[in-house]
Amino acid sequence: MTYLDAKTRARLPNSAFAYVDSRGRRRLPINDEAHVRNALSRFNQTTFEDEAARDRARSRLLNAAKKYGIVPVGFITGQLQNVRIRGEIEARTSELRTLPTGFVTFLLADIEDSTGLVRHLGDRYSGLLVDVRKLLRGAIRKSGGREVDARADELFAVFKQAAAALDAALVIQRKVLVTVWPDGLRVRVRVGLHTGRPTLTDAGYVGIAVNTAARVCFAAHGGQIVLSRAARDAVDATHAGTSFRALGLHQLQGLPGPHALFQAEAADLPSEFPPPRTPGAIAST
Repeated sequence: MTYLDAKTRARLPNSAFAYVDSRGRRRLPINDEAHVRNALSRFNQTTFEDEAARDRARSRLLNAAKKYGIVPVGFITGQLQNVRIRGEIEARTSELRTLPTGFVTFLLADIEDSTGLVRHLGDRYSGLLVDVRKLLRGAIRKSGGREVDARADELFAVFKQAAAALDAALVIQRKVLVTVWPDGLRVRVRVGLHTGRPTLTDAGYVGIAVNTAARVCFAAHGGQIVLSRAARDAVDATHAGTSFRALGLHQLQGLPGPHALFQAEAADLPSEFPPPRTPGAIAST
C-alpha cells in the first residue's frame, strides 16, 4: 500500500475518508484501491463515537469498495454477525428494562446431581435439559412470572407477587415428579424463593436479594421448595393447600447474619428431606 504522508493526507477532502468524527479527525482513508482494502481490514479495530457513526462509515467504505470493484465477502459476513450480536444485546437490554421493580420475589431452580445425569446420558443430556427448561418456563409463565436468566442447569425468574412464585414452584415440583424421564432416571429440581428489593440495571438485577435467592436455592434438596423468611412472610398464610415447616436459622454462604428457612409443603409432594445444605443450623425458629 502506498504510504500516505501527512502533507498528502491533508490535501485529501473529507470524502476520501470513511470516517470523520465530530472533532474533524479523519480515519480510514479510501482514496484508492489499496487504502480501501486496508480500511476493510482495520474497520473493526476503529473506535467510533456511536453506532450511527459506525453505520455511516460502513456505508461509505462499502461504496468505495464497489467503486474499485472489490467484493468484501469476509467483511460483509463479519459485519452481519456484529449487527446480529448487537441486535441481540439491544433486544435483551430492552426486555430487561420491562422486568418488575420494587419488592419482587425471585425463584431460582436448579437440577440436582446434573453431573450424574450427564455421566449417565452423555450427549443425550442436552435433550433432557431442554425438556426441564420447557417445564420450568411453562410453570413460570402460567403463574405470571418472568424469566430473567438461564445458565447451565439453573433458571432464574422473578414475580411481582410472592404467592405467584410459590404457585410456580409447586407446579414445577409436581410436573417433575410425574414426568417420565429418559432411561427411567429420577430427575429432581431444587427450588428456592426469596423476596427483596433489588436494583434493576441494563445488565439485569443486582443486589443482596439476588445473592440471597441463589443461597436459598443452594440450601434446598431436589424435590424441595425452600423459602427465606422474607418470602414466607410475603406469601398469604392461608395459601390454599400449602403449609410451611420451619427449618431453623442457617448461615448462608457469603451473607451476613443467620437466615430463617422454611419448607413449603403440599399433600401430593414429598415432605421429608435431609437438613438444608448449609454449614449447619444455628437455632430453631
